[in-house]
Amino acid sequence: MPPQKTSNTSNNRDRIVAEVRRDQARREKGYRERALKMFPWICGRCGREFTGLRVRELTVHHKDHDHDNNPPDGSNWELLCIYCHDNEHSRDQVADWYEKADPDDERTPASDNKPFAGLADLLKK
Repeated sequence: MPPQKTSNTSNNRDRIVAEVRRDQARREKGYRERALKMFPWICGRCGREFTGLRVRELTVHHKDHDHDNNPPDGSNWELLCIYCHDNEHSRDQVADWYEKADPDDERTPASDNKPFAGLADLLKK
């Protein structure tokens, strides 16, 4: 019986190693792994350098915002840290909001508070 148990353990270990190798090969085909191999581990915006476990803070930003556009030369990618990546996408959201705004809309401000209304008179004294 003990030899059989060792054989099962060995088979399980071989199966796990094979799965890990398959997963690694599949990830390497993914654009993030390819970008990490192509580019230095530096954020394209703030210039911070990443090593070791901190590399997980680098993301691949698609310059044209099309996640299906993954050319083999990586020309549509740039590595950005998670903070700069969030900033990049929030700027796009603000730009989209401004594009939808109506320039002829003459709305009044939500508040009629004028904290500096009497400042000119105070400065003259």
